Amino acid sequence: MVKYCDLFKTFFRIGTFTLGGGYAMIPLMEREIVRRHGWMDEAAFLDTISISQTMPGLFAVNMATQVGYRLRGSRGSAVAIAGNILMPIAIILLIALLLRQYKDIPTVQHIFMGVRPAVVALIAAPVFTLARSAGITWRTCWIPVAAALLIWLLGVSPILVVLVAAIGGYLYGKLKTA
Repeated sequence: MVKYCDLFKTFFRIGTFTLGGGYAMIPLMEREIVRRHGWMDEAAFLDTISISQTMPGLFAVNMATQVGYRLRGSRGSAVAIAGNILMPIAIILLIALLLRQYKDIPTVQHIFMGVRPAVVALIAAPVFTLARSAGITWRTCWIPVAAALLIWLLGVSPILVVLVAAIGGYLYGKLKTA
């Protein structure tokens, strides 16, 4: 059984060493939860991501809630959430205090502009890993690409895209089994 202190330390580490928000935490979460500790396999981790995305609230907190609950119930959720948010809250408060004084300095502005591509890479890396786990191949990769383009370029509601994809998947499954 997972110890509460191990759960807290793991999510504290994840919250401390991740820049860019919840989705940027996915690679570190996967490494810690799946590979290092073996608390769940990749399929369960992918399911946890899917469930966490559908819940209202912050993705990182939803992930901590789901993993903590799966491992140790309600108390596990509370411990994982506390570990996950403690350091980011402290860092955000510190940055807010300092940024007010230094936000107009060109070097500070350049630092923040330089962090953006790194955050994009941190978010993009797990997409490829999770795509493999979800069974996305070169034959089926057009589906998420088309969904992203519909949302980004044409402004189609993500809810509509998800609904159409769900109906399409259902119909495809029916046709394939018939």
